[in-house]
Amino acid sequence: MTLSFRALGTTAVIATADSASEGAACAAVERELDAIDRACSRFRTDSDLTRVNQAGGARVPVGPLLLEALRVALDAARDSGGLVDPTVGRALRVSGYDSTFRVVAARDGDTFHAEFCTVPGWQTVELDEDASTVRVPAGVELDLGATAKALACDRAAAAAAAVAGGALVALGGDIAVAGDVPAGGWPIRIADDHAAPLDGPGPTIAVAGGGLATSSTTVRRWRSGTIELHHLIDPRTGRPAESRWRTVSVAAQTCVDANVASTASFLLEDAPAWLETRRLPARLVSNEGDSTFVSGWPEDAA
Repeated sequence: MTLSFRALGTTAVIATADSASEGAACAAVERELDAIDRACSRFRTDSDLTRVNQAGGARVPVGPLLLEALRVALDAARDSGGLVDPTVGRALRVSGYDSTFRVVAARDGDTFHAEFCTVPGWQTVELDEDASTVRVPAGVELDLGATAKALACDRAAAAAAAVAGGALVALGGDIAVAGDVPAGGWPIRIADDHAAPLDGPGPTIAVAGGGLATSSTTVRRWRSGTIELHHLIDPRTGRPAESRWRTVSVAAQTCVDANVASTASFLLEDAPAWLETRRLPARLVSNEGDSTFVSGWPEDAA
């Protein structure tokens, strides 16, 4: 049995190994997601992240959860060669992703005019974990949408498993598994849209541990006049990425690792080779609909 509810601008889904503990597991997940939202949301006026973005270049004391999320984001930027960069906040905002996506999707694209700007780069972030402070130069805006949601998934799955013995937590395209698993693993349907029906097209795989992330530009899209935009910013251009891929799914030891790899792969022409060298199982779907399988990912059934 699974439970679902709205959280972090998407749908949260929880499945537990012990159905008798699902209520306690759900409460544990809700606490983790609420804490991440309060620390890392760029849409909340009272979040730690908003205080950093609005500090005008001053050093800001922040809580332990934002410190962890920023450390994860900076590690992701370093490990991906800057392809997953937390300083894309302003580029996202001026291109149109300036509120929760429900608001963005409802906007009249005929009257909205997107702008574009350069991405300053993750090296501009000054994180002092000993002093629990962070500073970004005036005008730099952080967005942790890629890594903070994956971190929330990892933390929530661990919290749910602590009370239910084993759990799967999904947040949109991010999935984390912790603790005991059903015989054969947790079945997961792969699709361009996480909200697609279970009987819709797409392969089903089994996950027995770690994390799985799917990055796609087919859903979170909006218009500026005749131009169609999406939420995956290429830090090299400051614009929505132009990619040969429609969807990239990656499995890894954690949801954070999977999310970083799927996002980076979206921006790479040679993504299959990049994933293969890291021994990360992946499925990449081109804009024409052709699938490429990497590092042991099971080929789609007919």
